[in-house]
Amino acid sequence: MTRDLKALLARDDSALGTWTQIAAPELIDLIALNGFHFTIIDCQHGPFGIETAENLARAADANDIAVALRVSRNDPVEIMKALDVGIRHVVVPNIETADEVQSAVAATRFGPHGLRGACPCCRSGGHFIRKWPDYAEAEEARTGAIALVETKAGRHNIDAICATEGLSALMIGPFDLSVSMGLNGNWREPDVQRALTDMVQAGTSAGLPVIMPVFAPEPAECRDLIDRWRGEGVTTFVIGSDKIIIAEAFRSWTSALAP
Repeated sequence: MTRDLKALLARDDSALGTWTQIAAPELIDLIALNGFHFTIIDCQHGPFGIETAENLARAADANDIAVALRVSRNDPVEIMKALDVGIRHVVVPNIETADEVQSAVAATRFGPHGLRGACPCCRSGGHFIRKWPDYAEAEEARTGAIALVETKAGRHNIDAICATEGLSALMIGPFDLSVSMGLNGNWREPDVQRALTDMVQAGTSAGLPVIMPVFAPEPAECRDLIDRWRGEGVTTFVIGSDKIIIAEAFRSWTSALAP
């Protein structure tokens, strides 16, 4: 295991993660103990804020598993708070333009190069930073923004988005994209799949790591999708979510034991 998400993104073999939407550190334990390489704490759709996310991040650190946090919106204060509590990467949702990416990247960097507020007393620096220049240099080398592109407008601007300097990775949102396209969550629709392929190619052509969420509830379909996207150059995958995986486990038990 490694806590370094940048190292995972650079791997040639597959890195597997999931979404953390349930506010329970024990679930982070289980995610790590059962072979996932990383998890993304979801402060957009999860019903909790940064105080809970900080403790979930502690659980990830204790298990030596990489962690990112999806902020609820592209807001420099939300991004700063995530980084200050020791989470190295933020997933920024609903990115549609290069200007929005530039704002997100700037929020991960201290002045004069960015917008991140500077505080010598935060968890990311051990709660009291005695040598600020050393900390700031190390922090900017290990933190970053991941652009989550999940709308028709984002797809239209995908080349400019991927060309943004300082972006750590591109994540694509199949479910939201299908909704944006008027297809009501049907991410399997051929038009959605063609759009996803175009976006993956834009990311890989720009030299960006590409992260692909895989929502199929059955492991066999997940394997097929991973094999398909690996053939397109994707090496990092977000499998289901803690809720999807737990729901499927419950269903398999009740189905097997029903009279």
